[in-house]
Amino acid sequence: MTLKRGYEMYLYYSAAGIGGTPAWTLLAIVRGVKVPWSRSEIPVTTRGAAGWKQVIYGLLEAGVDFDMPYDADDAGLAALRAAFIANTPIGIAAMNGPVNVAGSEGLWADCAVGKFDTDEPLDGDATVAVSLKPTYSANVPQFKVIGA
Repeated sequence: MTLKRGYEMYLYYSAAGIGGTPAWTLLAIVRGVKVPWSRSEIPVTTRGAAGWKQVIYGLLEAGVDFDMPYDADDAGLAALRAAFIANTPIGIAAMNGPVNVAGSEGLWADCAVGKFDTDEPLDGDATVAVSLKPTYSANVPQFKVIGA
């Protein structure tokens, strides 16, 4: 069994999206990253369930939430801010290894930037909290496994 630490994971962006051969750029200054995966619940309870609520699972849902220092010179921060302001998609790869190494896997999706919150404490570094979700695109979100 191989355990991974958070700092061994990778988060990339591609301003042009995930179509074709994306030009990935590492988001090197991100801190805590969360990649929630879930499925929607569809109620299927019947009277025959003897008082138990029953569901089946439907559509996949995923997203990427993270924070990063507010570094005005960082190209990744600028790309995310531009996508947020213009309400345009940005390609995201949240991987368990380098995006160009066989066997690395994770979420690939063209995402909308739904949150770009700045935190400006008086006694601390300024940070940005970002929230991304897959959005309408010719490229469907996928769980990508890099081939050999």
